[in-house]
Amino acid sequence: MGVVHLARSPSGLQLAVKIVHRQHAADPEFRARFRQEVAAARRVSGAFTAPVVDADPTAVLPWMATLYVPGPTLSAQVKRNGPLAPAELRRLTAGLAEALRDIHRAGVVHRDLKPSNVLLSDTGPKVIDFGISRPYDSDLRTETGKLIGSPPYMAPEQFQRPREVGPAADVFALGAVLFHAATGRGPFDSDSPYIVAYQVVHDEADLSGVPADLSPLVARCLAKDPALRPTPDEIMAALALHPPSYEAAAFIPAQRRAAPMSGGARSAGADPGSGTVTHVREPGTRSGSGRAQGGGARRVRWAAAGAALLVMAAGSAGAAGFFDRDGAPGGAAGGGGKGAAEAAFEPWVTPLPSSGGPTPVCTGTGDGLYCAAAGFGTGLLDPVDGEVVWSRRGSPGDDAASVGSLPAGVVHASEPGARLRVYDAGEGGELWDADLSAYLGVPFSAGDTLLMTRQDGAAEGLDGRTGASRWVRTVPGHLRPHYALFDQDSGLAYAFEHAADGATTLVTALEAATGRTAWQHRLEGTLTPVGAPGGALVLTAMNAQAQTVALVRYEPARTAVTRLPLPFRMNEPEVVMGGDRAYLLARGGTLLAMDTGGAGAELWRLETAAGRTSPPVLAGGDRLFLSAADGRLLAVDTERGTLLGQTRPRLRAGKLTYASKLPAPVAIGRTVYGMSPDGSVFAVDGRRPAGW
Repeated sequence: MGVVHLARSPSGLQLAVKIVHRQHAADPEFRARFRQEVAAARRVSGAFTAPVVDADPTAVLPWMATLYVPGPTLSAQVKRNGPLAPAELRRLTAGLAEALRDIHRAGVVHRDLKPSNVLLSDTGPKVIDFGISRPYDSDLRTETGKLIGSPPYMAPEQFQRPREVGPAADVFALGAVLFHAATGRGPFDSDSPYIVAYQVVHDEADLSGVPADLSPLVARCLAKDPALRPTPDEIMAALALHPPSYEAAAFIPAQRRAAPMSGGARSAGADPGSGTVTHVREPGTRSGSGRAQGGGARRVRWAAAGAALLVMAAGSAGAAGFFDRDGAPGGAAGGGGKGAAEAAFEPWVTPLPSSGGPTPVCTGTGDGLYCAAAGFGTGLLDPVDGEVVWSRRGSPGDDAASVGSLPAGVVHASEPGARLRVYDAGEGGELWDADLSAYLGVPFSAGDTLLMTRQDGAAEGLDGRTGASRWVRTVPGHLRPHYALFDQDSGLAYAFEHAADGATTLVTALEAATGRTAWQHRLEGTLTPVGAPGGALVLTAMNAQAQTVALVRYEPARTAVTRLPLPFRMNEPEVVMGGDRAYLLARGGTLLAMDTGGAGAELWRLETAAGRTSPPVLAGGDRLFLSAADGRLLAVDTERGTLLGQTRPRLRAGKLTYASKLPAPVAIGRTVYGMSPDGSVFAVDGRRPAGW
């Protein structure tokens, strides 16, 4: 695909610079894959990979520079010197297991681990070449009939079910690599890749030649069923159980173990893989306070080694606050209960009872976090510790797909074509409900009004507290208006509707409380409103292939239209506005920042390496948060366009679940709340994402 040059930086560092061949640089699909390789390599740079120094995947000839790793590949070493000695083999096993652990913690599946992609340096093995890696949560981009990978080191599911390939496929490849290192041959050998593929799927490997103490571990790695393969952590633990040679023992890092807290300190737990002090709650309903009924919540907490030091560090840094660029407290105002006023912060995780449906969806105010989930219904979680204050179930099979809150102290949950249920936010009592079969979609929150579109195309505004109809009217020019956004400052809700041929879009600004039309204008193109900075309206513009190609700024006071082309086409981007800045997050993980107030200049772009993402959320004045389909929560610096941190993946039974749209995270004060496909809701400190 390219050529790699040995180079030196101005300071004398030796670098390996990969430059893509010109014929591949002209292929947009290859460029996208190279961008993903750069993003993956940057995310996993660490002790067992070659750190990325610089890259430009947008250059005429895309390139990437990593630190040069002196040493042969495992393939060359075995070819020149024969199989590795037992002590060397154990060091290799431990090093590659830890490398995979770090790669998987970064949310990446390598998919092409093989002897030629393992460098043997004097500090241990290094895994290279993330050219076909992908995030846990990405959509497979492999073309039909095209084999991606190296057959002797591919897992059975890569041949049979490529869309289900996950971290366990890398463990299978590790078993095959260890087999090669121990014997000089592959566990499945043939001159024909088709025969190799058959052997991988159907035949058992002959482990003769693999040292007896490693043979059972290699056999487990080569299990046909991904669920039967060990995790990298389990491989490292298994190595430590056997009496190793001195060299191997020195190479295996010690596993952290829980340790009791001294004195009467409140016990905390380590969120597995995150290094963050947290606690996990088994959900229940809180008793007392007149807020809810039911049994008290049971808590499961454990102490983490070094927790006291982490708590002291959090306390000393806590005075800094979560501030925006002007020094004002960032995020929504803390309110309600023991809420945001407390200086100390403790992350938490609350699993919600689930029937295996989509990821929970939540909304929040300073008074609480309101969540809905299949099997749980709708409920209020205390934003400080995640305790379930109250929960309500709808009719059987009537599981909410959306949840919202209104300033009138109500929370509403609904699913298209089912029922709308509205609850008192504090006590959880049901205030009213409505049959949504007479309406299109679900209600749109606009201040204390719920906006609805009837099946006959008429627009209606309902009082959020009582359900009474405030107004009903046909919006001129609209057959079935769709609501895109609500501007709290002006009280205007923006409805839009595309012409049948996609040539124009009718946009109407309505007063949400009265239904009165403030202004209406027909704009050229297939447009969708995304923000209303300073009285203007910003919309995305799509081409005939449903790709977003531009932003359009419309100023109703002057009826002025400005078209701001994007630097590249984007697929199904979610957009959030921060003043005149637009942040576009495309399917595939590309995040683009644009200035919509001036010449429409690109401010920065970032490859998040998340295949499917939620809408992004702005908080704290200079931070943007988003969720990935594997349950990761990511934080981005909006000034520099850099990734500040991310949580570990949270999968349901180790597998991805599918939802047509992922719920956006919720930011309240300093806290950011994520919803994950394992059915849990969790809270992290939004001002310290590097420690997630």
